[in-house]
Amino acid sequence: MHDSILFINISQLINVRQKNVQLRGTALANLPILEDAYLLVEDGLIADYGCMYELEIKIPKLPKNVKDVYGQIVMPTWCDSHTHIVFSCSREDEFVDKINGLSYAEIAAKGGGIINSAKKLNETSEDELYHNALARLNELAKLGTGAIEIKSGYGLDVENEIKMLRVIKKLKENTDLIIKATFLAAHTYPLKFKENHKGYIDLIINEMLPIIAKEKLADYIDVFCETGFFSTEETDEICKAGIAVGLKPKLHVNQLNSIGGIEVGIKNDAISLDHLETLTEAEIKLLGNFKGAATLLPTAAFFLRMPMQPARALIQAGAAVTLASDFNPGSSPSGNMNFVTALSCIQMKMLPEEVINAATINGAYAMECETETGSIMIGKRADLIFTKKISSLAYLFYNFSMNNIDKVMVKGKWV
Repeated sequence: MHDSILFINISQLINVRQKNVQLRGTALANLPILEDAYLLVEDGLIADYGCMYELEIKIPKLPKNVKDVYGQIVMPTWCDSHTHIVFSCSREDEFVDKINGLSYAEIAAKGGGIINSAKKLNETSEDELYHNALARLNELAKLGTGAIEIKSGYGLDVENEIKMLRVIKKLKENTDLIIKATFLAAHTYPLKFKENHKGYIDLIINEMLPIIAKEKLADYIDVFCETGFFSTEETDEICKAGIAVGLKPKLHVNQLNSIGGIEVGIKNDAISLDHLETLTEAEIKLLGNFKGAATLLPTAAFFLRMPMQPARALIQAGAAVTLASDFNPGSSPSGNMNFVTALSCIQMKMLPEEVINAATINGAYAMECETETGSIMIGKRADLIFTKKISSLAYLFYNFSMNNIDKVMVKGKWV
């Protein structure tokens, strides 16, 4: 049991909703806000909220623990629906190689890239991986993330992919954050299967998936559908094998090239289609009608110096635009959703209201945890960001390099 805590004089209570709805198109800009509000937390859940003038009528007997947060904004924690935070070590040497002009292909040729992360991960114990990932997770919670999806994909063999998923399962069991696990052995082809794609896909389907299904190690299946990685036919085969054991697809598509990954994802009822840096007009129209999330990862585009995703065109087409960090050691070595959201305003011309919705309730939909978190609603978890005393909501993103968060609460506990 948690103590009751009543927050009073909240400057603005953000994303207050009566029912859950995935926000599409222009609806993404609709952000319900209560001015001069109170919020009651009981047993880790949101028990009540309203305007201050209603407080005496609705809560005649105040709890012992009353906290005056005058001048502060309160909003749901970030829901980061695409990350790779279980990895062995950072890759800043490759970062310097990129500054010196080496291409992704040249870095990979000298043993860098995903293969480099896989080699390091294979040499790292499950225990060490867990403690490293837990430390990252705790840092992200302090930055306001309350729900997160984590992928495997740096193992690239049976033993190490399963090791990664067991680490994610242990993180789920030992933190208050909502964590979803995604199986991504189809991240790249390991060197010994470079010329034997069928052999590696058979390994995924016949050896890895049965263990994952038996131990309940994943919620989703992912494939890097991209030129030089997994073709549309290979992606379709792997998706169908995952679906057969209860894993829903969440796919990497259209990061570097448009090769038909979106169509494969739609055909397989994907929960989300992620990256989307390279889109044709026809694909934007398809995403406008796609019922899942169109997840944009602007910090990956920023770090790789690629053009930003066409957020405005996707919103105009009616897509369920979602924002996530893609935290990984190669192409987005940051899980700071405050920077993701600011970058989305600055570089993708999204409105402050749109980025909050895209990174809270829509992020929750992209992980199927919208009944638990993602908005201010009675009965949902008390996953809350308390800002410092700031002048307005837009200031959060305008003042992009500063930490404007005062405190974070996850499941009714201070982080």
